[in-house]
Amino acid sequence: MKQTELTTAIAANQAAFGLFLDDEQIARLDEFYMLIMEQNALLHLVGPCSAEEFAIRHILESLLLLNYLPETATFADVGTGAGLPSIPCLVVRPGLKAILIESKEKKTAFLTSAINKLGLEERVSVINKQFAELPWPDVSHVTSRALDRFSQHLPRLFKWSGRATRILFGGPNLGDALNGQKISFERDLIPMSQQRFIYHIK
Repeated sequence: MKQTELTTAIAANQAAFGLFLDDEQIARLDEFYMLIMEQNALLHLVGPCSAEEFAIRHILESLLLLNYLPETATFADVGTGAGLPSIPCLVVRPGLKAILIESKEKKTAFLTSAINKLGLEERVSVINKQFAELPWPDVSHVTSRALDRFSQHLPRLFKWSGRATRILFGGPNLGDALNGQKISFERDLIPMSQQRFIYHIK
């Protein structure tokens, strides 16, 4: 495996996230990172950060989703943006399938290109719409990490997602919003973070 700043950071920090990735998996995650960096200045896929920050905040954090998914789950990623958390999970676990929902057309074009280059096209569908415009896709799990105005969308997201298990990434404000909607949840603090959580709602 070619050593880069990102691969070094993943290898150095993965144990803190309970992960033990092999060299091939890390190399493919580095390929995904490079695809994002090639388009980031134009598309603003992620905020400015170092390779180490990207490894921790975006790659390793996204892979925590695997703790909540069965080996062969089909899930929807709402407001996926750069493909986070879904694409790192699809790279690492070959039994997963996903529907990526993104309303911005240019980001959808990036996602389609990245999925093809990473060889994931047989397991992933990309839809260029608002989630509320879509019929329920009949998946077992729904995740979201970067949905705009997350708290405002909660009532519609929960109505839309039916009986699916929801796995949401967010800060304390998301917990306040869930409590305000009288939605029961469990939450886990994200490693190397003080105020970011994964909210698990069955």
